[in-house]
Amino acid sequence: MKSVVSAVAAASFFTVSASAVLAVEATMIDTTITQAEVEAAQVAWGEALVQISNDYAEGGIDKARATAEAVIDAAYGYGIGPVLFKPTLAAAPQTFRTTSEGALAYFVGHDENFPGDSGFALKGWTAVEIENAAIFISGNTAKTIGNVHITDTTGAVTTVDKTWGYQRDDEGNLRIVLHHSSLPFSAN
Repeated sequence: MKSVVSAVAAASFFTVSASAVLAVEATMIDTTITQAEVEAAQVAWGEALVQISNDYAEGGIDKARATAEAVIDAAYGYGIGPVLFKPTLAAAPQTFRTTSEGALAYFVGHDENFPGDSGFALKGWTAVEIENAAIFISGNTAKTIGNVHITDTTGAVTTVDKTWGYQRDDEGNLRIVLHHSSLPFSAN
C-alpha cells in the first residue's frame, strides 16, 4: 500500500529534511493504520510546506504553484470528497477550503476567487516541528491534535494549534480529510 509519504517522495518533495514529530503514544482501536504512517504523513506535510517555500524563493510563483498542486493531490483527500479544511492565517471573513482550488489559493495565493490570500506557504518557512498531544486511530481513520511549530528564514517560530484527520483511500493511501488550524488563545 502506498502512503502519502511514498506519493510525496515519488514526486521529489523530500529534498529538505526540516520536519520533526515529537513522540506520543497513540490510542488504537481495531486498526489498519499505524502510528508510524500517521507520523510519516505529518512529516511529509511539513517537508512539503518547506519545499513550497523553497520553490517560491528559487523559482517564483509558477514553481511554487506546481509543487503545491502536486502536494495537495498527493496528501489531501479531495478525490474522496470535500476536505474539512480551516486554515490559520486566511483573510477575514474565514473561508473554509473544502475544494482543492481553495486549498491551493490558501497555500500560494494569487487567486481572484480568494483575493485576501497572500500564500501561507510562501512565507519563507525553513522547518516544521509537530508536537502531538494525542493520536487516535480507529480502522481506516486517524485523528491527531497538537501544535505545529513553523520556523521562518529569520528564525522566528509561529506556533499553531492543529487537528488533522486521515482516511485511507481505495488505493491504500493515507489522505488528509480534516485540517483544522488556529493560533493559540491569547488574552491580548
